[in-house]
Amino acid sequence: MWKWALQTQVADPFGLTITVSHFPTGASKWNPIEHRLFSEISKHWAGQPLDSYQTMLDLIGSTTTQTGLYVRTRLVRKPYATNRKVSDLQMRTINIDPHSILPTWNYTILPSENRN
Repeated sequence: MWKWALQTQVADPFGLTITVSHFPTGASKWNPIEHRLFSEISKHWAGQPLDSYQTMLDLIGSTTTQTGLYVRTRLVRKPYATNRKVSDLQMRTINIDPHSILPTWNYTILPSENRN
């Protein structure tokens, strides 16, 4: 669904080439945002009862770091469809260029108009 959505909702409508580089499963420790941000959020709300969405939004939104990083929060109540599937035919229409190194995690999606 991720690749299909990038193709149909971003690359094609806006004519953008999108390069994706995922962190491998279990490797979020390499993500610099997680290092800089999530540990600060955890420290900031330590010991606080997370008894409502508003409490969580307030605690996360008031988190800052000494280097000036700050957080903006917003609760999204929109229901998200689950168990949506992309057909094999739809998957074949994705204009994807896998990279030579770790092609499952690193690839470029091009607008359909640039199909090879």
